[in-house]
Amino acid sequence: MADTDHDVSVLNSLITTTIDSANGFEEAAKDARSDQFKSMFQQFATERRQCVNQLQQVVRQLGGDPEDDGSTAAAMHRAWLNLKDAVAGDSDKQIVEEVENGEDYIKGKYETALQDDRLSVQAKSIIEEAFRSVREGHDRASQLKHSMKGTT
Repeated sequence: MADTDHDVSVLNSLITTTIDSANGFEEAAKDARSDQFKSMFQQFATERRQCVNQLQQVVRQLGGDPEDDGSTAAAMHRAWLNLKDAVAGDSDKQIVEEVENGEDYIKGKYETALQDDRLSVQAKSIIEEAFRSVREGHDRASQLKHSMKGTT
């Protein structure tokens, strides 16, 4: 029998990180100057919320209590960014750079989880499904960042 406690723990860690990511995209959408970026970041946030819902559903199926909030560290980071924003007035380029940094972090968390050989097939399957969305978001943010090199 699979270790459901371990599955629930790993899934809940990813849920928290994915909520942080969705919240970060929502903040980026609010702060972006360009309507194109606002729309894109809001779409990314919506995709992350869908991943969260899928991960939470599996945690419930495993008999666990799914996380439903982001981490305190992410909240503090967002508060710092908001303060920095108020003082310096970020450009879209700076916002894209922050988004891409967050995408590097979440991609790494999912890659680590996928290497966990203690996870059940069910947990790995849902993580792989969510990771496709995370990887696509990461790649889009990275492409966007690189396309903005040399702009202010």
